[in-house]
Formats: sequence, C-alpha cells, structure tokens
Amino acid sequence: MRQNKWNDDEAQKWIAAAGSDPADQALALRVYTSRLIGADPDLVMHGGGNTSVKVKRRDLLGEEIDVLHVKGSGWDLDTLEAPGLPGVRIDPLLRLRALDALSDEDMVNMQRSSLIDSTAPNPSVEALLHAYLPHVFVDHTHATAFLALGNLPDAVSVIREIFGGRVGVVPYIMPGFALAKKAAEVFEADPSVEGLVLLKHGHFTFGASARESYERMIDHTNLVEDYLAGNAAGRRFSSTVHAMRSGREDVAETVLPALRGAIAKIRGDHGGGDPLPVVLDTRAGETIDAFLKRDDLDELSGRGVASPDHVIRTKGRMLILTNDDVAAGADAIARKVEDYTARYRSEFENQNGRIGGGKIMLEPHPCVIWVPGLGIVGAGKDAAAASAIADLAEQTVEVMTLGEASGGFRPIEADDLFDIEYWSLEQAKLKKSSAKPMAGRIVVVTGGAGTIGLATARAFAAEGAAIALVDLNETACAEAAASVGRHCLAIGADLTKPGAAADVVRRIIRRFGGVDVLVSNAGSALQGNLLDLDEAELRQSFELNFFSHLAMARAVGAVLKAQNHGGQMLFNVSKQAVNPGKGFGAYGLPKAATFFLVRQLALELGGDGIRVNGVNADRIRSGLLTDDFISGRAKARGVSEADYMAGNLLKAEVEARHVADAFVALARSERTTAHITTVDGGNIEAALR
Repeated sequence: MRQNKWNDDEAQKWIAAAGSDPADQALALRVYTSRLIGADPDLVMHGGGNTSVKVKRRDLLGEEIDVLHVKGSGWDLDTLEAPGLPGVRIDPLLRLRALDALSDEDMVNMQRSSLIDSTAPNPSVEALLHAYLPHVFVDHTHATAFLALGNLPDAVSVIREIFGGRVGVVPYIMPGFALAKKAAEVFEADPSVEGLVLLKHGHFTFGASARESYERMIDHTNLVEDYLAGNAAGRRFSSTVHAMRSGREDVAETVLPALRGAIAKIRGDHGGGDPLPVVLDTRAGETIDAFLKRDDLDELSGRGVASPDHVIRTKGRMLILTNDDVAAGADAIARKVEDYTARYRSEFENQNGRIGGGKIMLEPHPCVIWVPGLGIVGAGKDAAAASAIADLAEQTVEVMTLGEASGGFRPIEADDLFDIEYWSLEQAKLKKSSAKPMAGRIVVVTGGAGTIGLATARAFAAEGAAIALVDLNETACAEAAASVGRHCLAIGADLTKPGAAADVVRRIIRRFGGVDVLVSNAGSALQGNLLDLDEAELRQSFELNFFSHLAMARAVGAVLKAQNHGGQMLFNVSKQAVNPGKGFGAYGLPKAATFFLVRQLALELGGDGIRVNGVNADRIRSGLLTDDFISGRAKARGVSEADYMAGNLLKAEVEARHVADAFVALARSERTTAHITTVDGGNIEAALR
C-alpha cells in the first residue's frame, strides 16, 4: 500500500525557499512531489518515470511565454533539483503535433532548440506527451502495481472494472512522437479523466496543483494494489527492493566466481580483447525463493520484461542455472552462459535483418540470472549497474507473480522488445559511452580504515572499481567505507584469527560475486630490540605482518583461479624489508618475509595470469608516524618537522595518496609481476637491487 506523504508544512518550506516568483514556486513544488514519488522504488526506480509543470515566464525581450519544465536526461526523481527540470518553450512543441511523423532524432533536436537555457540537459523523450496534456502538473510512474496491471492479457477490461471511466487507456506504442499524439487523442476523447494507463508501460496522472496530481497517483496505485491482492490471496508488498544477500555460502562460492569468469570471457571476446569482469549483485528472500520454485520458471524466463525500458539494462531473457548446473560446477555454468550468448547473437541477427540492419550488437551476455537455492543475480559493468539490474530483477519477480495470479503476465513481444533495446537514441549513447579503467573490478583493501588503506580505496573507487574494506576496527571501517561511496562494503575482521581471511572473502563473494585485486595492506609496527622483546609479541607481529597477508593471498587466490580471468595481489611491503631500522626488527622480519612472499607467489601464480606486486613506502603520516612521533624524531635530529618528513632525495614529503597511486598503477600494469615499486621520495639506503 502506497502512503500519501504530502505534508503542508514541508510544501510551504519549498515555496518559501523559491522566492516570490510564482513560476519558481510552482517549480519548487514540482521538485517536492517528484522527490516524494522517487523515494518509493515501487513507483519509479533508476531514472524511470518523469514529471513536469507548466509555467509562464518572460524571455529576454520581456515577452511572456509558456514554458514546460520536464525532467531531464541523467536525473532521478528521488534526487531531483530544479536544474533537473529543464524549461522548454511549449508553442514549438505544440506545433509539431500537426506533423504526420517525426523521427526521434528530429524530436530531440527540436526539444533542445526550444530550451530556454541551451546548457540544460536534454528534456525527457516523453516531453511531447507532457506538453500535449493541458494540465499544469503531470506525473508519470512505472509503479509495480501498474506494470502487473498493464501486462495482463485482458488489461483493458480489468482497468474498466477497477476505475470505471476515471482513467483513459492508451495502447502500447514505443515512447516518442507517436505515443504523445495517441495519448493526447485518448485524453481529448474524455477530458474528465484523472489519468492515463499506458498498456505495458506505465501510468500518468495530472492536475491543477502538484498535490492533486500526486494524490491521484497514490490513490490510483492503491486501487490497483487492492485488486491484485484480491487475486493473490491477500498478498501485498511493502517494497519490491530488499537488497538481501544470500545466506547460502556454499552455493554462492560455487556459482558466483564461475559466473563472473564466464561472463568476463564473453565480454572480452565481444570487445576483441582480454576478459572484462562484471560486478554481481545477489538478492534473496522469501518472495524470491518462492518464485524460483515455480513450475513455469523456464517459460517465464523468456517471457519478457515488466516495463519496456527495463530491457536496456536487463535484456529480455533471463538465464536459469539449475541445481544440476550448480552441482556440475564451473564448466557447466560456463556452457550455460555460452548457450545464452549464442542464442542472443542469433536473435540479434534475425531482428537486425528484420529492420534492414545497421544496429551495433550490445554485449550478448546474460544480465539477470535466476539461481534456485541462491537467489536472483544482477550482472553489471560496475557496482551501480549491477545494483540497478538486481533492483529491476526484483521488481520483475513481483510483477510476474502478481500478474500470473491475476490472469497472466503478457508483456511486449520480441519485435517490440528489440526495437526498445536497440532504440536509435540508446545506440547514440552507446557510441559516446566509455567505461572507467577499473569498472567491473572488485578490489579488497585490508587495513582499510587506516590512512594508506583509505587513500588506496578512494583511488581505486575513482577508477570505477567496487571496493571491500577490511579492518580490525569495525566502527572505523564502516565510517571509512561510507566516505568511499555507496558501493563500498565494510568488513570488520581480525585477520590474525584462523579462518578469518576465508570468511572475509566469502562475504565479498556474497556481496559482489568475487575478487579481482587484493591490496594486502594491514599491518602494525611493533618497536623494541629483538633480544629484549617478549617472544609472544614477536609471534603476534608475524601473525599480522606476514601470516595475515598469506592467509588473504590463499583465500583470494582460490577465487581468482575459479574466475579464470587473471587478477592480482598487491602487498604493502615497507622499506623495513630491505633497510632495517634500529628497534624495528619485530616489524622488519615479517615484512622481509612478505617481500619474499611477493616473489614466490608471482612465481607460482604467473601461469594462471595472476600478477603479484608490492609497494615499499617510507615515512608516511600513518600508523606509527603520529604527529607526536614526527615531532620527537625531528627534534632528535635537530630539523624541522617539515624537513624531517621531506628527508629524501626529492626533498618532498611522501603522502598516503602517492602510495595509493602506486597501487593503482601496478594494478593497471598488465605485464608487470614480481615487482616492488618504491614510494619514498628517494632513499638510497632502501634502494632495491
């Protein structure tokens, strides 16, 4: 049941902040109710839906003009701001209606040329539909309930049963000029309607005020939810998006790395290069588990998508990995991915021939995978894409379930689906798009809450990687992860404990599907002369500064081999491994062992395409080098703190970000292994030979 979240006090705050201009006040209310809509994933998600408001403004010549503010490309309703509602002159859009046809490219060009601000984003592809409806405020959603309703085989009669004559019904037409004209015709046939249902697409409401349009949308959606619940034994949903992680560790460890490896190979083959990994996002819960036990699962997997625009992210067919596939292992999973790919390529060739050719085939791998006993898996080019795909896959499960309970789920068919997936406007975006260098890679950083660890995590995130931070201090780790970004996993763990490293890697697999880069950075510098130190302290230093690195290498190495597309391990070795310092033997000894570990692992793993490298850093403001320590050392040497920190050949302080940059550079050095990069500004005593 959708909640009416309109609040008079909040609305007045938006109006007051907008100033005295009536047009700006209307725009502020448009932003307010758009955000109310966008906050509910069962109304819109991931760029879906759009809203508009019509106002009067004066142009540079002082003449009053009618302006449509409509959601712009690249904006989501839940975070919408006024600049995300570009203003378009309405009169040129209205004159277009006299045309018999209009290409998408000409429509976009006309909309851009009608902007009151040439730097604004492209208006929505449905701007014409908003313009052709006479109401001041217009809302368009892709509510889960309306997707179930609009995809029923007898949707028109059910809509009449629920609403009587309160809404108009628009047949399915691809978004653009033709749909806008048809929707306007349906409205004009009965101007008393409160909204429109676009079959197999979504729902429009409108009104003289932001509140009226919003409340109609909530009311209409609840009427549909009531109807669906009546056909599903009262079953309702509070949200289709749960983001629950699977607890089936055994299945996850078997399926997800193998699935990542198979998809990475397909992506690499498609692009004519090395494997290109994806990030996976796995969802599970009672609803999903029940759905994956259906007898008609195989038939539903090829039925289509809940909303036409979903196909751009999810493709029109889902891949099913059966219990037998899982039991058979990685080779069987790879074969299923290859079979899916071959079918996609064949269907593309047939469809491309139907329209006379000219389309560029998208990556042919599956994007949504149904795995009974595990959950639904979204596969995306990065963590954000995987999350969005998994969200839409959850919504599809809900739409299919409710639709089948109410007469059937019958979405658009193959030809229409191809036309949306290979829409000329989307193809244009494809030609312009470019992925970040580390997109699709999953990077785990131990000691992630420390200065170097956090700088490294941020550096990899900036390159597009999904990040898992591991640190002994769980609270600090969570805070550090939050500062990195939404798609950063925080794991509190004591890596010196037996089994801790393996557990950490299992958690990363459940969240992202695998690992591509290990930055083994955890460590602590114990002080004291070797002959005076308690043996237990020395052994503990080895546990943290050597054995935890070995444990992480073993756990990550198993995943890298299962994925079978290479990967790498990076170790924070420290200059202590080659340039001992007095009183730091308990730190230097395990670091020297870690130095050897880099070379040994490189030797053992090179045949699997796994690269192993390290960084030797010196005199970084982190860990041992606190402000007090630096001050004491500077005084003891009779120099300023700045000169002490810049005590190297370059006479410049080395910062954590420089170490982070070295890790990223090694990660991107595709033909480098068994190498140690020194980041110390120049320290001849610690130079490698």
